[in-house]
Amino acid sequence: MGPEKHHKNWNEIKTNDSWAVFKIMGEFVEGYEKLSEIGPCVSIFGSARTNPDHPYYLLAQSIASRITDQGFGVITGGGPGIMEAANKGAFLAGGTSVGLNIELPFEQHDNPYVDRNKSIDFDYFFVRKVMFLKYSQGFVVMPGGYGTLDELFEAITLIQTQKVGKFPIILVGTSYWTGLIDWIKSSLLEAKNIEAKDLDLMHLVDTEDEVIAILTQFYDQFDLSPNF
Repeated sequence: MGPEKHHKNWNEIKTNDSWAVFKIMGEFVEGYEKLSEIGPCVSIFGSARTNPDHPYYLLAQSIASRITDQGFGVITGGGPGIMEAANKGAFLAGGTSVGLNIELPFEQHDNPYVDRNKSIDFDYFFVRKVMFLKYSQGFVVMPGGYGTLDELFEAITLIQTQKVGKFPIILVGTSYWTGLIDWIKSSLLEAKNIEAKDLDLMHLVDTEDEVIAILTQFYDQFDLSPNF
């Protein structure tokens, strides 16, 4: 295959990328329009693989119910596991239950506890992440995998670099998250790749009472508004 063929393929890719911008814009417009009407919400993240009888599923459901009692809606990724638990807690408590769905080859399917008029579908992870970050008044991070870590560290990075205003980031499950926190302290902090104050961007808790206390204390001091 000569250089000419390579250039032809590259030009085709550039053309496809240019047209993709319109689809990306469409996802942003739909997300902004729907979520701007919903009001203050807290996002709950966690594994799609958590079974309904697991203690973390039950805890996520309870946390979501308590969050709606405080006047917040609940946003999740709209799928099974912890996401379903959080939407279920909000839905059964009569609160706002939002699902930001993403099409994946496995794991992801809509859960039945998302309000039908508050279910939004995305093809692009990065557009979906913008919606979580813009419209969430707090992140409650239950035990999860790569996707959960992605959302967690994206939020920490944007707050640390002051690209968004500070909001509560609450890790639930000390037995699950302590190893990660210890590694951050022994590796990142020890190497001076972060500052000690950066550790204060996260709260580590085990109960719904602690989650509600952190949210309440924070918003006793600060106004509720989109993050950027």
